Amino acid sequence: MPFIYNPPKPRQYLYDPKSKSPFKVSRSAIDLYCNCPKCFYLDKRLGVAQPPGYPFTLNSAVDYLLKKEFDILRKQKKTHPLMKKFGIDAVPYQHQDLNAWRENFKGITYLDPQTNLIVGGAIDDVWVNKKSELHIVDYKATSKAGEVTLDADWQIGYKRQMEIYQWLFRQNKFKVSSTGYFVYCNGITDTEKFDAKLEFEIKIIPYEGDDSWIAPKLGEIKKILDSEQAPPSAPDCDFCKYREAINNSAKNQTAPKDLKGNFKEGKLF
Repeated sequence: MPFIYNPPKPRQYLYDPKSKSPFKVSRSAIDLYCNCPKCFYLDKRLGVAQPPGYPFTLNSAVDYLLKKEFDILRKQKKTHPLMKKFGIDAVPYQHQDLNAWRENFKGITYLDPQTNLIVGGAIDDVWVNKKSELHIVDYKATSKAGEVTLDADWQIGYKRQMEIYQWLFRQNKFKVSSTGYFVYCNGITDTEKFDAKLEFEIKIIPYEGDDSWIAPKLGEIKKILDSEQAPPSAPDCDFCKYREAINNSAKNQTAPKDLKGNFKEGKLF
């Protein structure tokens, strides 16, 4: 089996309100809080994370190949043809920390003095324009009919991701443009033959980020982490609805007899 779910997390990864040490909160953890405060609390205070999804290995391959391609031009200080096609006057940014910024569990980080939270995230790429402003770049891959956009409700996570990265670079004293770019690769499926080759239509989508929500959100997160009581669930959280369904089943005594003994006072969560 590729995945085994083994909660809870070791204590050293959990938030301790009595500790004075900074606590790490990843970009994805902030997104989790935005999606459901209760799931965030169960993860960071109790060590019970949401079950992981399966990795998108084809997407990872696209990311890897795009990085290799842009890195060739980074060394040459040249503009990529895609950037020219979409009217972007910039070149891939050179920096000694780029590899660390890209690495999971390292990334670019910032210790927020107001909350004592270390915020971090791993980026895909950074470009720089003639004004010496940095453009944060994220690679995305999909396969869908029609043109790719950022208009779907669920893509709010992509936008938050971009804004958190922009905020992190600004906190690290970089000059950052509000315009970020999504290099969106859409797999083509209407070819006559496969021929062991997958082709993509690639579109660069600009996005105007606004990171003004992040500092207040970190304050909310800190308050939740310090609380001894879990916050309410988000109304549309499937994970919480699943837990609620189990609890209701126990309360209504609809569970099979061999399972009822596992319920304590009719409630699991």
